[in-house]
Amino acid sequence: MSAARPRRLLTVCLGNHCRSPLAALVLAEFGGPAVEVRSAGIRDKWVGRPAHARMVTAAAGAGYDLTAHRGVHITRDLLGWADIVLAMDTGNLAALRALTDEKTAPKLGLYLTDRDVPDPWGKEPEAFADAVRLIQDGAPRHLP
Repeated sequence: MSAARPRRLLTVCLGNHCRSPLAALVLAEFGGPAVEVRSAGIRDKWVGRPAHARMVTAAAGAGYDLTAHRGVHITRDLLGWADIVLAMDTGNLAALRALTDEKTAPKLGLYLTDRDVPDPWGKEPEAFADAVRLIQDGAPRHLP
């Protein structure tokens, strides 16, 4: 009898620079071998670049190491790879809908089912810490 493959989760934010990299890391840690997680951004500005310094610091304060992260741009291949695609906010969800077809559209949803994870970009360190808390609190709903 073969083992079932892990559930594939894709987290998406605007730049793959703050929220989605942390969400992927949190989901991977909480989900263990039951999940395979990737992250990507709607915009390609941060491709190949590390996570935002304030998010790296906020994540470290909660016990997560984002230093290895490098930005990735969303592709149709990534959407096809994923079982579930989790947008960090409604703006990202709308942008993702423009990239989907009838097969990938049903995979889309918000990371927090009923609200956005606010983008901390350009804000004080407390906004990054708040994003970390929201992402941690939202993780269990996506895990088997």
